[in-house]
Amino acid sequence: MQAIGHEDDWREDCAPRRVLELFATKWTSMVLHTLQARHAGRARSGVLLRSLPGASKKMLTQTLREMEASGLISRHVQASVPPAVEYRLTDLGARFVEPVELLYAWGRDNADALDRLAPRPTSRRSGSS
Repeated sequence: MQAIGHEDDWREDCAPRRVLELFATKWTSMVLHTLQARHAGRARSGVLLRSLPGASKKMLTQTLREMEASGLISRHVQASVPPAVEYRLTDLGARFVEPVELLYAWGRDNADALDRLAPRPTSRRSGSS
């Protein structure tokens, strides 16, 4: 691992901060994971909504728009009546989902330790183990 030596390496637009910015909304990583793991990299918004328990339609729409603006997914409107919209992982999204999958695998492998963590005040997780 390379040591960080210069203050410029931690400027506001540095790569680590930009990566963390992608996780700013809690649904970004879940949408990436769901598209990759359950839908082979492409799905319509209704399918995604059913695949993400706890996500509201409004939150999913907002997340999809942000992900499209970031270049993680692309939006494809199919010429049908009514028009069907499909979301697909871009090359960048497919590359970014790799570390997301590693993080999720770590979570599954360490679920017992995660269960012992005290819930944050804003967490929906119950405090009982």
